[in-house]
Amino acid sequence: MKVETRAFGLIDVDERQKITVPKGLFGFESFTEYVILDAENPPFFWLQATAARDIAFILIDPFLFRPDYELDINDSVLAEIGITEPGHALIFCVVTIPGNGTPVTANLQGPLVINKETKIGCQAILADQRWKTKHDIMAELAAGKK
Repeated sequence: MKVETRAFGLIDVDERQKITVPKGLFGFESFTEYVILDAENPPFFWLQATAARDIAFILIDPFLFRPDYELDINDSVLAEIGITEPGHALIFCVVTIPGNGTPVTANLQGPLVINKETKIGCQAILADQRWKTKHDIMAELAAGKK
């Protein structure tokens, strides 16, 4: 399939990279079809809306910089996307890269949870007070190496 992106222009994307987020992401509820693309700089990925070239998010696996990350998601939320076992889920967090030189952060409070088999996902909201919408990725990587 072909997808128009702001970062790469018009590209060919394998259907296996397509995911559906039936309720959309918070603030972007009308966009439900996305593709996951490798970013130029690992360990990041792009979550690109298929219907709008300007709707794209940078993602990261939160366990890379927070191995202690825990998700307490209501079973009914997971059931909506067909997840019955933790091993069936892919977990990503949305990254913010500010243009003013402040730290690159990840939203650990609102992870994107994707069923590996069906490619259906949702954005969960975690009630655990440890997880905020802005975690400094580099500072937490450095703290984890101590």
